[in-house]
Amino acid sequence: MASTQARIGQQALAVLDVALRVPCIFIIDAIFNSYYDPGSGWAGAMGKVLVRVMGVLISSVVLLLSQKALFKFYTLFFAVLLGMAAVLFNYYATSHIDFYSAYYKAALGFRLMPRNGPTLWLGMAAVQLVFGVGYVFLLNLQSVFAALVVLDIMIPLWGLMIELPADVRQLVAVFSGLALALNTAVCLAMRLKWFYYSCRYVYLLVRHMYRIYGLQLLLEDTWKRIRFPDVLRVFWLTRVTAQALILVYVVRAVRRESGDGYLLSWDVFWDLTSNLIISGCDSTLTVLGMSAVISSVAHYLGLSILAFIGSTEEEDKRLGFVAPVLFFILALQTGLSSLDPEERLVRLSRNMCLLLTAILHFIHGMTDPVLMSLSASHVSSVRRHLPVLLVSVALFVLPVVLSYALWHHYALNTWLFAVTAFCVELCLKVVVSLTVYGLFMADGFSNVLWEKLDDYVYYVRSTGNIIEFLFGVIMFGNGAYTMMFESGSKIRACMMCLHAYFNIYLQAKNGWKTFINRRTAVKKINSLPEMRGDQLRDIEDVCAICYQEFATSARITPCHHYFHALCLRKWLYIQDTCPMCHQRVYVEEESRDRAAFSNNNGGYAAPQDAAAAAAGGAGELDNELLEDNDSIEYDEDEWGTQNGNSPIEEDYINDDTDSTED
Repeated sequence: MASTQARIGQQALAVLDVALRVPCIFIIDAIFNSYYDPGSGWAGAMGKVLVRVMGVLISSVVLLLSQKALFKFYTLFFAVLLGMAAVLFNYYATSHIDFYSAYYKAALGFRLMPRNGPTLWLGMAAVQLVFGVGYVFLLNLQSVFAALVVLDIMIPLWGLMIELPADVRQLVAVFSGLALALNTAVCLAMRLKWFYYSCRYVYLLVRHMYRIYGLQLLLEDTWKRIRFPDVLRVFWLTRVTAQALILVYVVRAVRRESGDGYLLSWDVFWDLTSNLIISGCDSTLTVLGMSAVISSVAHYLGLSILAFIGSTEEEDKRLGFVAPVLFFILALQTGLSSLDPEERLVRLSRNMCLLLTAILHFIHGMTDPVLMSLSASHVSSVRRHLPVLLVSVALFVLPVVLSYALWHHYALNTWLFAVTAFCVELCLKVVVSLTVYGLFMADGFSNVLWEKLDDYVYYVRSTGNIIEFLFGVIMFGNGAYTMMFESGSKIRACMMCLHAYFNIYLQAKNGWKTFINRRTAVKKINSLPEMRGDQLRDIEDVCAICYQEFATSARITPCHHYFHALCLRKWLYIQDTCPMCHQRVYVEEESRDRAAFSNNNGGYAAPQDAAAAAAGGAGELDNELLEDNDSIEYDEDEWGTQNGNSPIEEDYINDDTDSTED
């Protein structure tokens, strides 16, 4: 119970912390979006610039405060607000001659105060008492000073109750306000020491973290400490909600005056939604806020898909990070916030289409490992396969539907070409994944070892990678055309360079490396002797890699261990040593001209001994194959005599080091 209450308390503090930081974002956004008129002289222009800079600086400092300092700052801020409200209340109450008409109704026509005089005075006294008690409580004043402050706030109302002359009442209200302002200034001055030490502590902490951990970790820690994504999210949602309420109120008022009723038509609703979307990305901060909202939506979408397909990979939970970063980069690349309203809406819809295709690509990256895992592990449960297959089918259908809809409503341009290319690439990825999945499932239902399975999987994946590489080259050309003839920018140029490096150069490099490794492994396998027929049946053992029996053939390493050719080839993709004894499996051609075998110390057998070993190898092979495949130790007679008990140099030393060549 205590832990639950503590957790609820921590969550409440976190919510309050976020809510208190949001006004800073509103102030910064209002300053950047406010109209700046430099035509009022250099003194006026400098004053306006100074006010704007100070507003941004103070808001940024408050935004970055620690939670404790933030709460203390707002405590003082609300105390000052209550004091100002009390002073203004007294001033307006004592300065109006027609007291009843001034306080009888508010601006919207609602009755706020009673019309009867004594009751009105008592109500005002209760309001001022609330202001005074709140002011005293927030400033944490002592009892004597607290009583004096409350008395100071109530004195102008007493003058009103005893019907003092108007000039005297105003003078009493002015002196009461000055006394309260003086008390506030003294209280704030006494807290300047706390403010100085708080700023010094923050400075020393930032300097220490920068020196120890660097700038990146400092920014990450600050980002998490102030909960900046949550602050941006609340800022954007609050801003859009307030604008929506204002627009709906104005539209309904206009329709009421024109006699059209209160219900909004579809066209009016679409116009309202369009205006909200346009105003929701009219500045850099609003774009960041929209990115934070997209992050939240993408995060829960990714978690839902992971739960649906049964994946537990932590790396697949990055959709909530990838989607907002991509959206913000697209917004900066296209200059979204600086466009005209109508053009901004069109550009935003295009960016959202590109973002949707990128999210679908990421989801495919989440489902592909699950597909491969289920098929390779031969899971027979239909309930495990069906969700992943449904998501894969959806990943194939959605790009087709999106491409059809876009081509049906828009003419061909660079943006439509890019979206279509991404959709076609995604469909091909899904086809490749399902094809490989089908191959593995067919191998799982087969009773014999399918030795060509690895080749078929490689051919399918290689075809998909080549097509993906070609699409990367095409998209680079499309981006270059867009930058040169449509909308060139430095951000677009940087993104093109990153695309050329990651999606073209690295992909080509990795593909070529895989091809070379595979060709080398095949060459090594072909250089090893193969065993079939009666020799294979006499082994009565299994492959030490897959623990399956030898059905058709086996490959023999120079250290007299034998494996399936497919299993050994997969092993040789990783390293060039025997899985059992770590001896070199493959000897280069130039080494064979000088020696039959090389030992781990770099020594070589004489050429005539090598020829003798080659001539007598066929006779000794049958006896050697009867040795236990799991053993890595051999008799001295086996290694020391061959071809009529003729001694030869020991070829291998069974240790964990690789052999070296001259």
